[in-house]
Amino acid sequence: MAMNDARGHVTVVGSLNMDLVARAPRMPQPGETLAGHAFAQVPGGKGGNQAVAAARLGAQVAMLGCVGADANGVQLRAGLEAEGIDCAALETSATAPTGVALIIVDDGSQNSIVIIAGSNGEVTPDTIARHDAALARAQVVICQLETPPATVHAALTAARRLGKTVILNPAPAVGPLPVDWLPLVDYLVPNELEAATLTGLSVSSPEEAMLAADALRSAGARNVIVTIGAQGVVAAMGGEPPRHFDAPRVRAVDTTAAGDTFIGGFAAQLAQGASVTDAIRFAQRAASISVTRAGAQPSIPIRAEIDGA
Repeated sequence: MAMNDARGHVTVVGSLNMDLVARAPRMPQPGETLAGHAFAQVPGGKGGNQAVAAARLGAQVAMLGCVGADANGVQLRAGLEAEGIDCAALETSATAPTGVALIIVDDGSQNSIVIIAGSNGEVTPDTIARHDAALARAQVVICQLETPPATVHAALTAARRLGKTVILNPAPAVGPLPVDWLPLVDYLVPNELEAATLTGLSVSSPEEAMLAADALRSAGARNVIVTIGAQGVVAAMGGEPPRHFDAPRVRAVDTTAAGDTFIGGFAAQLAQGASVTDAIRFAQRAASISVTRAGAQPSIPIRAEIDGA
């Protein structure tokens, strides 16, 4: 499919958090106090990260979510607006604080994350209904699981009703998805841990990712893309056999926003009319750059970096 002349439009429905990031030599054991290397406070949340990624990688973006009436909320909103993201559908809670993520990154560049939902828990089905116009303007709608399940279902339902291309990043996954969700989704994009949680299968290699992708298609998913870190991506499109895409080889520093960068880049390309294969390869290049930098949103590249790579 040829690329459109105009920038595509992506609407992200999801979470915004302030990330509190500690770097340490390894993950602490239960009850252990461990000396860390460094600390940073940076904008994050899967919804916010994916919105920033889609914007930096070429799309017009709207963010639908909720922040608190606090300093973190002000900073997160200002950061999105500085990226050119439409925040008309970003509400402010009068009672709940802005969401927070506590992140530990070890010397192997792996991370562990604890999320406090805060105002993200106040994104409701009524919120979705109030901002139907933000969904209507998009070619692609992205959802994750850091807002209440009823809200995610409402967003998926509205996007399907409006005929949008729907991407669901099932993160964090705590078990199989409701069966009535899968027909509403065009592209289900879990990582290896999420794919394992959704299917009950081990997912530690491309071959196992293919089995998990097939299981998710059998459960009703139309198209499944399983990201498996340095091992690349497995894509199971429609009735075609699953296909493995090798990842670019880079020296990883911090993997915190790699998956969000992939999804934002993939969505931006789809919104502009790219083929699925081209969108996957573009998103992989973007994610490979992001892991060479520290932080969540600070690590996300811009479109010119991908085009020049």
